[in-house]
Amino acid sequence: MTLTNPRSGTTGAHRGARRSGIGPAVAVLVLVTVGALIPLLGPAPALDGTGEDPAPGTGGIALLRTVLFAALAVPVGELFVKRLVRSVPGAPPLVPRSWSTVANSVGFVAALALASLVATGNLVPSGLADIDVGGLYSTRDGKLALLEVNGFLAAALCAASARPGTQVWPLAAVVVAEALRAHPTTEYSPLLGSGLTLVHLTCASMWVGGLVYTLRTIARWRVSEAGSALLGLYARVAAVLLAALTATGIGSSLRRMPPETIMEQLTETAYGRVLLAKVLLMAGVAALALWARIRLARAADPLSACSPARAEVFVLGLVVAVSGLLTALPVPIRW
Repeated sequence: MTLTNPRSGTTGAHRGARRSGIGPAVAVLVLVTVGALIPLLGPAPALDGTGEDPAPGTGGIALLRTVLFAALAVPVGELFVKRLVRSVPGAPPLVPRSWSTVANSVGFVAALALASLVATGNLVPSGLADIDVGGLYSTRDGKLALLEVNGFLAAALCAASARPGTQVWPLAAVVVAEALRAHPTTEYSPLLGSGLTLVHLTCASMWVGGLVYTLRTIARWRVSEAGSALLGLYARVAAVLLAALTATGIGSSLRRMPPETIMEQLTETAYGRVLLAKVLLMAGVAALALWARIRLARAADPLSACSPARAEVFVLGLVVAVSGLLTALPVPIRW
């Protein structure tokens, strides 16, 4: 299987094709960054004028969840792309150095910090004496927080072992715990919400982490045919992931903001404002993904598609940051 184009010519033409993709990629990146201004400035602008009060430590919680989501995406993406590599004919044996052990360790620290907040009744502890570790075992949120901590720890040990593929199981436990945590039993149809979050978080981790590892692998190979084939495989799966992310995102939004109130809540609640910023960023991500797909199929040098793909990585990083903030803001009232 090869996606090289018969129009490919001289090396100079290849370099020109790559250069031509940089300017538009930067332009799109700048435009979609505008949609992230509110969440990037922290929870205060999003809450301004809404009449809502932030929970204690909202900014810190948002940062920790951003780190946790990013740490989850890296190993999940690596496992996903390593399976794709097996389907690439003539794939070089060289692969990038794994970041899974480091990412899982960072996730462990972030999960531990979040668990300490749960152990103090979701308040920012002023000292170690305020943290009731034993109390974590007596509440649902505490048990889920401990599951995430242990899951990342086990994943880090598996990633550093002779069989790194076994980390898929503790990582799956982290995803399940996060999906259950996001929807307490007092919420409207919590199991449905957890199911939507489970699919959404899994697909997001595969997309973000998978794209990062795909680009790292292509750079390592330095072989146009194998690199374009791998990017083509990733692009096809990414289209399915985007469809799943869109469907589960719409479903989750409609659960928390019914259709008759969604337009009002998108501008008058902190959750809605940040959700709107996330939608704008995702629109930019979809545009960059489509652009990369077109260049992959039609450009003289298929690997010129890496330019918009790299821009897509940066925008996806903003999406992860917005998602972290979204989990720390007050959930809209279901009117």
